[in-house]
Amino acid sequence: MKISKNLTRRTFLKTTAAAATAAPFILPSRIWAAETKPNDRLTLGFVGMGTQNRGLLGGFLTFKETQVLAVCDVDTTRRESAKGTVNKFYTDRNQTDYKGCATYGDFRELIGRKDIDAVVIATPDHWHAFISIAAANASKDIYCEKPLCQSIHEARAMVNAVRKNKRVFQTGSMQRSSREFRTACELVRNGVIGKIKTVEVMVGGPGVPCNLPIETVEPGLDWNMWLGPAPQRGYHSELSPRGVHKHFPNWRNYREYGGGMVTDWGAHHFDIAQWGMGMDESGPVEVLPAAGPKATHGVRYTYANGTEVIHKDGNGIWFYGADGKIYVNRGKFEFWKGSEKKAGTAQECDAVAKEFLGDAKVRLYKSSDHRSDWLACIRSREKPICDVEVGARTVTACHLVNLAYYHGQKLKWDPKTEQFTGGTGNKAWLNVPHRDPWNVA
Repeated sequence: MKISKNLTRRTFLKTTAAAATAAPFILPSRIWAAETKPNDRLTLGFVGMGTQNRGLLGGFLTFKETQVLAVCDVDTTRRESAKGTVNKFYTDRNQTDYKGCATYGDFRELIGRKDIDAVVIATPDHWHAFISIAAANASKDIYCEKPLCQSIHEARAMVNAVRKNKRVFQTGSMQRSSREFRTACELVRNGVIGKIKTVEVMVGGPGVPCNLPIETVEPGLDWNMWLGPAPQRGYHSELSPRGVHKHFPNWRNYREYGGGMVTDWGAHHFDIAQWGMGMDESGPVEVLPAAGPKATHGVRYTYANGTEVIHKDGNGIWFYGADGKIYVNRGKFEFWKGSEKKAGTAQECDAVAKEFLGDAKVRLYKSSDHRSDWLACIRSREKPICDVEVGARTVTACHLVNLAYYHGQKLKWDPKTEQFTGGTGNKAWLNVPHRDPWNVA
């Protein structure tokens, strides 16, 4: 199925839905033949031009093997600013007046372009699933920010679409591309601190219902499109600050658009816990609620091997083993063997690896840059370090933690079938409401 940029929105919805059940796409020779685009560049489109994607855009522009063709945002000022960034970069680099970056207010028009190979998505979380699935069905490779999506159902739908269409998908949980986290996880996976008893994941609390007052929508913002699949409500600047803001907006705190810090920071730190325990294709089997209906920390979950993960306040990850312990965070690494502290800084990672991992049987995927890893995998067609399945398993763990807070119930979970067991939970909790026509089947 070919998708034209001239498709109406209604037609696009019908064709992308049909593509979800069609045969897998064959890679177009336009992309992979020996005689391809000038300089064999990968062409990119960017969707959602807030603070995070402006950073990603700046990084991807520096790769000589890429060419940014288009940007998309529901806010006129943000998309025009991003367009200016792209055009100025290529003008300065090539010493010629470049005006080739297109702008769109509707992601479907960008995805419908046949000359775009891959998309970078950094919208609010409630949009991730629909845009990613549409991109996969349009035969685009995908870099999508963390957390992967808004529900366990959406996560599996994203994996299915990526696999069906044979796409390369990188989840933006970029801590896996940092040496302190890889070293910590290799020490754990190789048994250097013994059998893991407990892991503490320290991030903020769960999401809360959005109760913001209504403000007047200023011209230049398509508020209905910003909401998309989320419930209808009036505009508030805390959700979508106007213009080119430099902070990370608070939409992530609200259940309608994010999952609080449990999914926001949890998509980083619960991800490292999963990596360290070798659970990238599995998950917990039991989730225990915190004490009290207003608790924001204290949920615990266990794996089939008996390892317990505790959600605590703070920031970082502790691995506690029978023979030692490890603390890791961005730029921080502390390691005890028994009662002896072997390392106290991230700069000591290489020395620790040399001493304790010289003959390691488990070697984890090594990436030093999340973006270049994705680009390399687009060419090799291999799975990147944070493939869609990894993102799905991590966000599922995050959602299970949040569900324990939201409903205050003990949950039994089957990570193979991704269903509640033992008469616990409610199947309806696996998904979130979607406003028509933005349904994720």
